[in-house]
Amino acid sequence: MNVMAPALRVSSPAGRWVIVATVMGSSIVSLDATVVNIALPRIGEDFEASLSSLQWVVNAYTLTLAGFLLLGGALGDQYGRRKVFLIGVAWFAAASALCTLAPTVEWLIAARALQGVGGALLTPGSLAILEATFVRDDRGAAIGTWSGFGGVAAAAGPFLGGWLIQAVSWRLIFLINLPLAAAVMLIALRHVPETRNPHAAAGVDVPGTILGVLGLAGVVYALTEGQRFGWTSPIILVTGIGGLLALAAMMVIEARSPHPILPLELFRSRQFDAANLVTFIVYGALGGTFFLLPVVLQGVVGFSPIQSGASLLPITLLMFLLSARAGRLSQRIGPRLPMTLGPIVAGGGLALLTRIQPGSSYLQDIFPGILVFGLGLSLTVAPLTATVLAAVGEEHAGKASAINNDVARVAGLLAVAILPQVAGITAYMDVAVLTQGFHLAMLITSGMCVLGGLVAFFTIRPQPSARPAEPTYHCAIDATPLRGSSVDQAARSAAPATT
Repeated sequence: MNVMAPALRVSSPAGRWVIVATVMGSSIVSLDATVVNIALPRIGEDFEASLSSLQWVVNAYTLTLAGFLLLGGALGDQYGRRKVFLIGVAWFAAASALCTLAPTVEWLIAARALQGVGGALLTPGSLAILEATFVRDDRGAAIGTWSGFGGVAAAAGPFLGGWLIQAVSWRLIFLINLPLAAAVMLIALRHVPETRNPHAAAGVDVPGTILGVLGLAGVVYALTEGQRFGWTSPIILVTGIGGLLALAAMMVIEARSPHPILPLELFRSRQFDAANLVTFIVYGALGGTFFLLPVVLQGVVGFSPIQSGASLLPITLLMFLLSARAGRLSQRIGPRLPMTLGPIVAGGGLALLTRIQPGSSYLQDIFPGILVFGLGLSLTVAPLTATVLAAVGEEHAGKASAINNDVARVAGLLAVAILPQVAGITAYMDVAVLTQGFHLAMLITSGMCVLGGLVAFFTIRPQPSARPAEPTYHCAIDATPLRGSSVDQAARSAAPATT
């Protein structure tokens, strides 16, 4: 099939159907991502699961999503974006059904890993389809509509998920994906045209992808289970060392591959390296925080699932309202100051969360930390993503955005594996242990954010970006990317972008 030239208008019925399909598809993934952490206490109760099992409920999904994300974008470019998008939706729905039926926590973990593969096939395609099917003048409106409705879905997720968990069962947060996925597939089959990237390299870097997934899996398993089995036990040594060797082998393959999934030449840019280092530090802090906070709100403070979800809503709202303004500020004064102050302010908010204890009041003890944290995050994300894109040539903007998104996910993956152990959280159902460990964890993540701000100050160039447009913004809560008023660059770099 030849590549179809962009021809649709937002005002046309065909264009509106394409937007509906992509919004619904990406929302399925973002809804699950925003509510699973809220469901963790109930999942733990139903299965009498250990803390490490709950870590794997989160990390199994993140592991496969991060590992196969770049491959998903490459497959869509080469074999057809609609085709890979549809496969991803169907795959995600089937894995969601397995999650719903899970009789054991081990079953749920395996199904979550399969969900991550589906998400990796689905998410790169949603923005790429918009970029490839709409005429240039309408891409801004199409992506703006996609982002706006996606933001609403992300904001509604905690309320909807919390209500389903509280009123019926955590299983419904997965079951609801099935009718949504069926609707997406029906609309996409009837209304979304097929497109490909005519410049996509022939062949797909499957060996590099597999080694990357195996390497991450080995390292994360060793870090997660090291305390339980003993750090010198054979299984921990084999998986940990084997994982590191697999990652090293991946780097060798990527350096020699004619079509690498991870283009190493991008890392020759010091600005690109610096921005990704800041991403790794800050998003590691965020990943650990968003894993522990819902568990503590329910297990220590006594919030219901819906209260726990609603308590995090200010972060999403602040991101939605302020990220575009932070992006424009970064363009005027340069990214270094926002990227320095943003993480430091976010770290202050995390330090304030150490006030959480049994009987805490939301307005007095929790909301101030959430508010300050959300303000800092809003100041950080847009300049950070813009810096990543500005550090490479425009022809590499899509790959740079996808790599930065993967760095953020891997950072969260490692944080969820390591932070509870470092903080001494060994029994999440013991209120005293959980409270004390959470306080230490928040101090650690606060320090990581401050460190990220200092790294930005000393490594990020202070001058404003010469690039005139704002990028697509991703965030650690796995919400739909946030964006500013200027969308042309987002359209150009959308192919491998993720939610």
